[in-house]
Amino acid sequence: MDGGGRLDQPLMRSGQSAAEQNGAPVDRPDSARVQAGQQDHSAHRIFPFFESRGARRWAARLARIPAGVGVGGSVLLLTATLGYGAIVGGHVAAVADWLKDARDSTANAVGFAITAVSVSGASQVSREQAIAIAGVTGRSSLLFFDAEAARTQLLANPWIADAAVLKLYPDRLQIAITERRAFALWQRNGRVNVIADDGTVLQPFMEPRYRGLPLVVGRGAERQAKDFIGLIDRYPEIRSALRASVLVAERRWNLRLTNGMDVRLPETDLQSALDRLVALDREKKLLSRDITIVDLRLPDRITVRLSDAAAQARDEALKVDTRKKKGGNA
Repeated sequence: MDGGGRLDQPLMRSGQSAAEQNGAPVDRPDSARVQAGQQDHSAHRIFPFFESRGARRWAARLARIPAGVGVGGSVLLLTATLGYGAIVGGHVAAVADWLKDARDSTANAVGFAITAVSVSGASQVSREQAIAIAGVTGRSSLLFFDAEAARTQLLANPWIADAAVLKLYPDRLQIAITERRAFALWQRNGRVNVIADDGTVLQPFMEPRYRGLPLVVGRGAERQAKDFIGLIDRYPEIRSALRASVLVAERRWNLRLTNGMDVRLPETDLQSALDRLVALDREKKLLSRDITIVDLRLPDRITVRLSDAAAQARDEALKVDTRKKKGGNA
């Protein structure tokens, strides 16, 4: 200090200190460390959330997420976006077909292409039709072929009563079909169809080969035809003269014969009524007479209606008999 009580030299100066001048080691603060400390201190002041307990908890949870989740989420998002675009653009079917073809192509490349298809039991349905209905194409692979779906598609054909589809790895497919048979012709609302014995409509009546089938008419006749025709077949005299069986109000049957006669049957006890009809025909030649209606609905009587010509002839015969009686009395 000088004589006035002031410091002779400043405490710090830009030059070297006395210790440095004398060669003594001096601990200087690292400038980088000082700057980092200053930045950390600034960060604490600016982002205090990242040093909070909640932030550390969330960081710990994020650290436990398995690796690859982010990639999977991206793929999922991309897939959802593409799917939404396909739906909005109406390309779902095209995308599904493309994926199916790509899947089948991969399976075919490793040896699962369908190289042989056997079809058995098909006569009304051709082999080619059966294969097409089952959905087998040149690109189909046995590995991804849906046998149950193929069976469902086959059963949708009215001629096919049952079907079995068997996959024989690595490259063969077997289709076994049980077909329905044409049983009768069914007429309703002016249309005639070929039906099976269970009432299934097989096809419209167009081919002459079905002309000899029995004809049933009316609503519900296709379902009751099997039992009724089975009963009629027991009576050859009636069967040979029968043109059509007409179901009335889904309750009872009328027989339309080839000569135009109508036979009205009761709702119940059909066999007894048919027995009476056959007995009368054998005794009186009833079915070959000039009669339009034979009514068997009542069990204790039979009512007949003559044709117009027969009724007129009968009236004239009665008049002649009446005149003869009057003349005899005179």
